[in-house]
Amino acid sequence: MNKLFLLFAIIMLSCNSIAQNSSKAKKTYKIEKTTKEWKKILTPMQYYVLREAGTERAFTSELNKNYKKGTFVCAACKTPLYESKHKYDSGSGWPSFDRAIGGSVELDVDYKLGYARTELKCNTCGGHLGHSFDDGPKETTGKRHCINGVALKFIPKTNKKVK
Repeated sequence: MNKLFLLFAIIMLSCNSIAQNSSKAKKTYKIEKTTKEWKKILTPMQYYVLREAGTERAFTSELNKNYKKGTFVCAACKTPLYESKHKYDSGSGWPSFDRAIGGSVELDVDYKLGYARTELKCNTCGGHLGHSFDDGPKETTGKRHCINGVALKFIPKTNKKVK
């Protein structure tokens, strides 16, 4: 009888969690496109990372060691995400920043590896950027935004003076 009760309780709890997950409303973004439209403007690797939440191999991005002055924007929608002054070498093999430009990056929860991780998404198009960890520079924010380089484009700062 106890085993039957336990089985019933497990079934009820699993149904409840499934119902809660399926009732979660899908967020809408300022820029939304169909799969076909995204595939037309993104490279296959960009599509894999930004739209399917994939990960590029460590140490493969030319942006990993880019310390020039400028802004890193979303490769999908060109939203400014990170300033070069907040970039640092974490040794992880991916571009790392201690903070994003205010309001540009959405924090979400990712359970793809079987445990909760903080996923970072472009707040304009919902593109997957990478993950946030609490092992960043203690003298600043303590955060490490570990970003797939293929999800970014770098816009160098120009030294031209505006007349």
